[in-house]
Amino acid sequence: MAETDLNNYSQLHAKLQTKSAVIGVIGMGYVGLPTMVSKARVGYSVIGFDVDETKVNRINAGKNYIGDVQDDVLKQLVNKKKVRATNDFSELRLVDVMVICVPTPIDEHKQPDLSYIQDATDEIVMNATEGSLVILESTTYPSTTEEIIVKSIEDRGFKIGEDFFVAYSPERIDPSNEVYTIENTPRIVGGHTERCTELAQLFIGGNVFPVSSTKAAEMAKVFENTFRFVNIALANELAVICDKMGLDPWEVIEAANTKPYGFMAFYPSVGIGGHCIPVDPYYLSWYSKKYNYNTQIIEVAGDINDRMNSYSIKKIMQILNLQGKTVKGSKIAILGAAYKKDIDDVRESPVFRFYESLEKLGAEIAVYDPHVENFTLEGKIIPVQKMNYDKLGEFDVVALLTDHTDFDYKKIATNANIIFDTKNGFKEVENFKGSYYKL
Repeated sequence: MAETDLNNYSQLHAKLQTKSAVIGVIGMGYVGLPTMVSKARVGYSVIGFDVDETKVNRINAGKNYIGDVQDDVLKQLVNKKKVRATNDFSELRLVDVMVICVPTPIDEHKQPDLSYIQDATDEIVMNATEGSLVILESTTYPSTTEEIIVKSIEDRGFKIGEDFFVAYSPERIDPSNEVYTIENTPRIVGGHTERCTELAQLFIGGNVFPVSSTKAAEMAKVFENTFRFVNIALANELAVICDKMGLDPWEVIEAANTKPYGFMAFYPSVGIGGHCIPVDPYYLSWYSKKYNYNTQIIEVAGDINDRMNSYSIKKIMQILNLQGKTVKGSKIAILGAAYKKDIDDVRESPVFRFYESLEKLGAEIAVYDPHVENFTLEGKIIPVQKMNYDKLGEFDVVALLTDHTDFDYKKIATNANIIFDTKNGFKEVENFKGSYYKL
C-alpha cells in the first residue's frame, strides 16, 4: 500500500480514536436519530441529513420525535453544538464517517425498494472526500453494499480500502426495549476490506462481532429477522389448530417455554408489524431467486402470517353471529394502533388491514391508543382516541390488538360487552362483564 493510502487509513483511525472525526448520519428516522444522539454522547460531532425539512427543523430546535431518544438529552446536545441537522447534502464534504440509515421497504409485489439507499449513495459520491468511511446500516439483501455503494464509489475513481472505506453494520434497534439499547446491543460488522472492517469496528465500539465480508453481515441481518418471521408463523398455525381443538395456544406455548433448552417462545397475532420482520424475509427470498432457489419456508410462513387477518375477522363474524348480529352496522372498538406495545410506531401495523377489513364489511369502528394520535390509510387520516372506559359498553365487540401497559385491563373487562383478545392481554383478569374470546 502506498504511503498516501496508508495515511488515509492512519489519519481516520486517529480521528476515530480521539473522537475528533465528524460524523454524518443520513436519514433521521427511528434508527438515524438514536444513532446521531448515541454518537454525540460519546464525544463525536454529528450532522444529521434528511430530505424532510420538518425533521431537520425539529432537531435543530432540540425537539425530539422518537420514543427511544430522551427529550432533554437531544436538547443538551443541540445546545452544546454536538448535533445539528440539514437537508443540504453538499455538507457531506465536511464529514469523515457517513452512516446510512434510510428506509428499505418492499413494494406491492413484495419486491425490494432500494431507491433510498441509491439516493443516499448518489449524494455521497457527489460530495464525499478522500479518506472517508461509509457504513450502511439499513437492512437489505446480500451484495447490496457491493453492488450499489462500492461500485458507485469506485466508478468515481476511489480505491476501496486505500483512499475510501466501506462497511456494512446492520442496525439493531428494538423500540421501547430498555434492557437492550443502541449502546449495549452487540453489533455485526463486515467491511469490503480488512481495513474497512477495522475502521468500522473502531467507530461502532462496544461489543462488535466482525464477519468476513459485507455480504456475510447483510445475510446475518436478514436471517435473524427471517428466523422470527418463520417462528411467528408456526405460533400462528398453532393458534388455528388449538382453536379447532378447544385449547388455549398461550397456555401451550407457556408450558413448552418451561423447557430450559432447545425452545424459544413466539406468540400468535393478527399480523406482523414494524419495519423489519414483515419486510426482511422477502429481501432474502427475492434475492435467492437470482440463484435459482425458491425459499419455500419463507413463502409458506408469509402465507400463514398474511392469513391471520382474515382468520381474525372470521372470528369476529362468528362472535357476532352468536349474538344474532352481523359485522355490518356493528360498533367495534380496536384497542391499539401501534405495531407493538408501549410505542407510538405504526409502520406496517397489522391494525391497518384489520381496520380496512372491518370497514369494508360495514362496521362502525373507533380506535384507541395512548401513544398514537392518528394513522393514514390510502390517503385518509384515521383519528385515534384516548381511552374512555365508560364508553366501551356502547360497542358490540372490543378487540385488543396491541397490549399496551397503559391499558387498564380490569376496567376494560368490567365495561366491555364482548372482548376479542388477540394478545392474551387479559391473562390476569378473572371477572368479565360479558363474553371473552381469544384469537
